[in-house]
Amino acid sequence: MIDKIDDLNWRILAILQQNSRQSLVEIGKKVGLTPPAVAERIKKMEDSGILEGFKAKVSYAKAGYQLKAIITLRAFMGKLKPFLEMVPGLPEVTNCYRITGNENIVMEVVLKDQGHLEEFIDQLIRYGETRTHIILSDVVSQAPIKQI
Repeated sequence: MIDKIDDLNWRILAILQQNSRQSLVEIGKKVGLTPPAVAERIKKMEDSGILEGFKAKVSYAKAGYQLKAIITLRAFMGKLKPFLEMVPGLPEVTNCYRITGNENIVMEVVLKDQGHLEEFIDQLIRYGETRTHIILSDVVSQAPIKQI
């Protein structure tokens, strides 16, 4: 188990976030470790829950989803819990967070087109007031974690 992440582990995490398919040999060359040493560090970070898994990055636009949006929801009285139970079943939602402030929820969603957006919002308005922000472009997308 790992109590504290050292400089080498931070570097390994940054490399994995940029491209998790790199070989242990490639990672080892970049951080100055042997492949078995890299594998051991990755395993320890997995066992400690620091490294939660490896994910594929999907181009939603190429998969037919032309709109990305951020939607906030200010839940009506008594509707937050039902919303939280329902939202995991919405395939359009790529990320959903419960937040502080005037709104209760912020979601990142992918949608096929404007009509799909309208249908999606129609599902949400029974739970609260929504605000929609169309994403024009990614400025920073899954930036590698850095040691603070």
